Amino acid sequence: MHQDRPAEPGMPLDEIDTPALVIDLDAFERNLDRMARIAAAAGVAVRPHAKTHKSPVIARLQAARGAVGQCVQKVGEAEVLAWGGVADILVSNEVVGPRKLARLAALSRVCTVALCADGETGVDRAAAAAEDAGLRLTLLVEIDVGAGRCGVRPGPEAVALARRIAGSRHLRFGGLQAYHGRAQHLRSPEERDAAIAAAAAMTGEVVGDLRDIGLACAIVGGAGTGTFAREAASGVYTELQVGSYAFMDADYARNRPAPDFEHALFVLAGVMSVPRPGLAIVDCGHKGIAVDSGPPLVWQRPGVTCLGCSDEHGTLELTAEAQPLAVGQQVLLVPGHCDPTVDRHDWYVGVRHGRVECLWPVAARGAMA
Repeated sequence: MHQDRPAEPGMPLDEIDTPALVIDLDAFERNLDRMARIAAAAGVAVRPHAKTHKSPVIARLQAARGAVGQCVQKVGEAEVLAWGGVADILVSNEVVGPRKLARLAALSRVCTVALCADGETGVDRAAAAAEDAGLRLTLLVEIDVGAGRCGVRPGPEAVALARRIAGSRHLRFGGLQAYHGRAQHLRSPEERDAAIAAAAAMTGEVVGDLRDIGLACAIVGGAGTGTFAREAASGVYTELQVGSYAFMDADYARNRPAPDFEHALFVLAGVMSVPRPGLAIVDCGHKGIAVDSGPPLVWQRPGVTCLGCSDEHGTLELTAEAQPLAVGQQVLLVPGHCDPTVDRHDWYVGVRHGRVECLWPVAARGAMA
């Protein structure tokens, strides 16, 4: 069952039913514009990551600012975006299940689709799915540049895998996926500099080795909101796969310095109890906001902090100097991690100048397969 619409256009902010996922449209649009300007100046493409927003509406707003397509992690996300009019989609992940590969092959008749492989099994299964569908699929080789997750080792193994793709009658070699996820939240600039310098060096060597055997990398993708400027300046990466920049969560704000984007995504919560002075309980807990990266920030209320959450409750602590909170008041919470927070909601409520301007469905919510 879908969640009821928490608001209607024209409503003031304080009439939105809580908890609700709220976008400050002005801040959000400034974030999109800023990334577009940075990428254009650096001469690299932006392929935003839809695992953050899960919305064809937002994807099209990014495309209007020059984005070349979208990244996703799941076939279900790719389907929702394609049906919503997104024309170029990269599954920046391995897809090995036969049913999922058949779905992806079918989707490639609707839009441009690519996926990643990091081993012979993945390549061979993608080739089989493409042969069954009577078409060719584009595969990128994912290399492990420090994330310690998926990815073949840079060097001869990566080159051999690219050869295998290029030699298949049912596949096209599309380039390299070289995302360093662990680097995104390294707190100091020195740590991030070192991590991405190493990643770019490894990736550049593989690009050169492939060039030597006649294989060009149309895409060299990676980067994230925490490090994108470094990949953009490396001369190696062709696409920035940034996601959180559009919303900017509390965990990215802990980087030193924080990425230069504004907080634009909030969960609006209502105070449901004030059991004693200095304590307020709101109607948003684990089921409304992700806390895997720490509790949310309480927006523009000095002296008020979130101590933690249970399933349906958030506990706020107020210092003696803080403005008191009363039952029925609302607070805006900045999620620690925007991606899983978005996936808890069916609707974005877009707000401008204190009033609801639009509601957008989180159309790919729950697309785990």
